[in-house]
Amino acid sequence: MIDSVVMPERRLALLRRNKQLLKKLEELAEVSVDLRDGVTFESDDPIRGMRVKQVLTAFGRGFAMDDALNLLDEEQELCLIDITEYAGKSKNRLADLKGRVIGREGKAKNVVERFTGTHMVVSGKTVGIIGRWQAVQVAREAVCMLLEGRKHGTVFRYLEENVVKI
Repeated sequence: MIDSVVMPERRLALLRRNKQLLKKLEELAEVSVDLRDGVTFESDDPIRGMRVKQVLTAFGRGFAMDDALNLLDEEQELCLIDITEYAGKSKNRLADLKGRVIGREGKAKNVVERFTGTHMVVSGKTVGIIGRWQAVQVAREAVCMLLEGRKHGTVFRYLEENVVKI
């Protein structure tokens, strides 16, 4: 099975410069990746191919390769939340919403990650979350609450009540 992933040029350049990242993915997933014309990969196993596509998508969205590689585990999942669904067309509103999710000095993002055991990235027009299914659902709800304008304290109480046992 041959498949491809669209990746921002800055992230693709990082993969091209750091051959160790690519080698690690190829060894762990038993695939071959070609970076000549974008990102294409070949896998004998369609399920593994689907997982590799998620890893590459997560890396392209801004996750560290080590965090993205967690997606090779079938218990891990990737969730992408489109911030523009909450911001409309306004670039100022988009920046405000990203700031709400991140919080002052990263506090809101760190609280969500700590209570849910997930990894989050706020990049471009999306919020990405990687973790176990239940944890991702709780983190997703918390992020959506922030994007809808709920107070940070309300969201933090929600997280305390729904803390994910890891």
